Amino acid sequence: MQAYIDQLIQQGYFAGTPKEVVYAIAMVLAAFIVLSAFVAPLAGVTSWLERRVWARMQSRIGPNRVGPQGILQWLADGIKNLLKEDLIPSAADKALFSLAPYVVFMGFLCTFVAIPFGSQLIVADLNIGILYILAVTSLVVVGILMAGWSSNNKWSLLGGMRSAAQIVSYEIPAGVSILTIVFLAGTLSMQGIIKAQGAAPWDWFLFNNPFTFAAFFLYFTAALAEGNRTPFDIPEAESELVAGYVTEYSGMRFLFFFFAEWGNLYVIGSVATTLFLGGWQVPAWSIFDNNPVLLGVAQFVVFFLKAYLWVFVAMWVRATLPRVRVDQLMALCWKYMVPLSFFCLLGTLCWMLAFPKGNEIFSVAMFVLGMIILAYFCKRVVFQIRQARPELYFKPHI
Repeated sequence: MQAYIDQLIQQGYFAGTPKEVVYAIAMVLAAFIVLSAFVAPLAGVTSWLERRVWARMQSRIGPNRVGPQGILQWLADGIKNLLKEDLIPSAADKALFSLAPYVVFMGFLCTFVAIPFGSQLIVADLNIGILYILAVTSLVVVGILMAGWSSNNKWSLLGGMRSAAQIVSYEIPAGVSILTIVFLAGTLSMQGIIKAQGAAPWDWFLFNNPFTFAAFFLYFTAALAEGNRTPFDIPEAESELVAGYVTEYSGMRFLFFFFAEWGNLYVIGSVATTLFLGGWQVPAWSIFDNNPVLLGVAQFVVFFLKAYLWVFVAMWVRATLPRVRVDQLMALCWKYMVPLSFFCLLGTLCWMLAFPKGNEIFSVAMFVLGMIILAYFCKRVVFQIRQARPELYFKPHI
């Protein structure tokens, strides 16, 4: 092993002493193990929570047998899929068919390298962090196309083609919306973008100006479409394509596609939190002075709760909205979201020229307006819940 490392160093593949190379490899492996230990339960619990949320919204119970309130259902499903027979169609391209789910999974897992869970809690603070995340997520497109084509099934092929067209199209409004924040922060680093904001909500980029406020919703919608989430789940539309690009898959490979989809919800929420919601920023309380451990825990909790809020919103959207048609999906992207995203970009540039140091009064006003809209929305939600289940809120007259 030592001789092989020395040979690689001589050929220019690594810079540094053999000990430094071994240390770097060990750190990469350790980071991979830690991320896997965090991502696997996260995706599993998200799948359980999503099923429970759907059940509540549809007046059902949902999984409630395995563990308290069914919280271990994801573990039982994972073990079941692991023990199932792994079937490969005789007419399929076996090499690509077997590799596709792992390509999708790696494209999703690699995004966690640049996600900042705290000021010191990040695998690699890349100076092109957001660009890196946009790049590695394109592996998902490659994996889905591989799965659709290698299955040698017309439904799988149609699902793969739909997914490729959808993801490539919606990357444009998502990327342009992200670019508005990059201009404001002046950096591509995920940590740099967070540090350009503050802990107070009116210091977030979400309320910086009306164009970033609109860009947030454009990004979130485009991210849902890139993640093949309802109402944009046409690549795996059960009523049209059986199961789309996963039609021929079984066992653990089948689960890997949905494992990546559930975990990708948290990635969407994490990127949105980093760009628009202040990331891990916490108020400068005195209890954090000279206590880096407590500060790190507080930053992680704040970041996790902000990101997971949008995971819940994505679940809510899936349980509420119907699936759109293919032509409606592409029309929404190219006719509306792409022009609006460029309009937000140009508007942000003009705002920066007009207010080089920002406009705090306007930011506070935007925050107040956002809270008024949120309060009205919550009021309507409570009203609808009471109308749907009056027996829980109104006592019958005797």
